[in-house]
Amino acid sequence: MQKIYQDILVAKAQDKKLLAILLDPDKIEMDNLTLLFEKIKSSPATHIFVGGSIVKSNKIDELVLFLKERVSLPILLFPGNPSQISTFADGILFLSLLSGRNPDYLIEHHVNAVPILKKSNLEVISTGYLLIESGGQTAVERVSQTKPLDRNKHEIVCQTAKAGEFLGNKLIYLEAGSGAQLAVPLEMITAVSKEISIPLIVGGGIRSQEAIQDAFNAGADLVVIGNAFENDSNFFNYS
Repeated sequence: MQKIYQDILVAKAQDKKLLAILLDPDKIEMDNLTLLFEKIKSSPATHIFVGGSIVKSNKIDELVLFLKERVSLPILLFPGNPSQISTFADGILFLSLLSGRNPDYLIEHHVNAVPILKKSNLEVISTGYLLIESGGQTAVERVSQTKPLDRNKHEIVCQTAKAGEFLGNKLIYLEAGSGAQLAVPLEMITAVSKEISIPLIVGGGIRSQEAIQDAFNAGADLVVIGNAFENDSNFFNYS
């Protein structure tokens, strides 16, 4: 049963905006997990994403289990390759890097992940992943050895997103990249949201609550924050 995805569809239909906190195991100090839990608990997050482009840490399972015991939010894997799969999570964004032409990130990693996924109870959500140029080389670009799409060429981005939908992707993810200098242009978010009928995720380079709201207003159904949340314990302090 695709409960997580169905809930996202319902939220989209009701124009309820969603927020995911992306946790990179390589950037998290395991001794500070309790503090991390308190920060998540006091945030308006609706989902937790776990993963990254590289992830050298071997503590993904430990992180997921810690969160599962304390947080009622859906925990979705955001993997760069099959080694980052934890069967303790609730689901996985099955990412296909549609903006690049590296076969490893279009299909090869997916093929290698099948034996693991078949033995798990993870909800697999097919996701078209589009890397957008953001002012400098990001980890995604470096690791995947692919070039991002031009941030000024909205038409090709819209066509790529629509192709992903035609291919059967359930989500489209516009990504500026971890630590991006520039976020995905708001005009691009609007253009893509009007082009596709499936939910739109936007992440990378979003560093303020105002930027989150701007992405929502532009047409994002789910916004992802990572570095800004990890680096600022008062990110969601409304006082």
